[in-house]
Amino acid sequence: MYKILDKRVLNSEVTALTIEAPFIAKKVKPGQFVIIRADEKGERVPLTVADFDFDKGTVTVIFQAIGFSTKKLAKFQVGDCISDCVGPLGVPTEFGNPRKAIIIGGGVGCAIAYPQAKALYNMGVDTTVIAGFRNKDIVILEEEMRAVSNNLYITTDDGSYGQKGFVTNVLANLISKDSYDLVIAIGPVLMMKNVAKTTEEQKIKTIVSLNPIMIDGTGMCGGCRVTVGGEVKFACVDGPDFDGHLVDFDELMRRNSLYKQEEAHACRLEAEYND
Repeated sequence: MYKILDKRVLNSEVTALTIEAPFIAKKVKPGQFVIIRADEKGERVPLTVADFDFDKGTVTVIFQAIGFSTKKLAKFQVGDCISDCVGPLGVPTEFGNPRKAIIIGGGVGCAIAYPQAKALYNMGVDTTVIAGFRNKDIVILEEEMRAVSNNLYITTDDGSYGQKGFVTNVLANLISKDSYDLVIAIGPVLMMKNVAKTTEEQKIKTIVSLNPIMIDGTGMCGGCRVTVGGEVKFACVDGPDFDGHLVDFDELMRRNSLYKQEEAHACRLEAEYND
């Protein structure tokens, strides 16, 4: 059992849980993830580690309560225990030796972008963060990202906060005026696809963190397969980071939408049960 030591409600749908997991905290690196089960009958939920503290033996996960299992997890309180927290899983991000980097987070993807920016900033890299949201009400981690970046740009689709428009608008402007060695994009698949298109002409190294359907997290089920450079890869053991210029994003979007009807049915059953 893994005890919840802290809970933060970041917006109406997004929750941060800090979990006591000393063995994971000892080994985890930016880019890696854990798989959580709320209880013994629960679904396996892969969540990227948003932060960790080696000395305190804790890991922090941030998630959007959008499906049956994440909604259940969002109801947990400080002092409660979750059944399983397995990890660290996946391959840590390979940053190389960049001089100037841009880290891009879209919505709840900022939870994954934050540790990437933190790692680069602590390495002494000139780090710019672009964080995109639909509107002001769902902005998360602004102060945290500001603390680990040389420059922070926030965009909103409706212009209610920061700059109006998409993260790619800011990205295109930045790379047209200066030279960057690395771009990391994490968020909705369409956003990552458009970021990769924006950087491709200038051949800027672009890393994306993929979020395909995942079950066991060990490469055995094949559920998280993605096509990268014409080859089949498994996000759980080969990723989740991949070269954004080689990913078949259209295939990924199709696969991610396979079980929308089943997930909606599960949520309806949950609502009926709670009533």
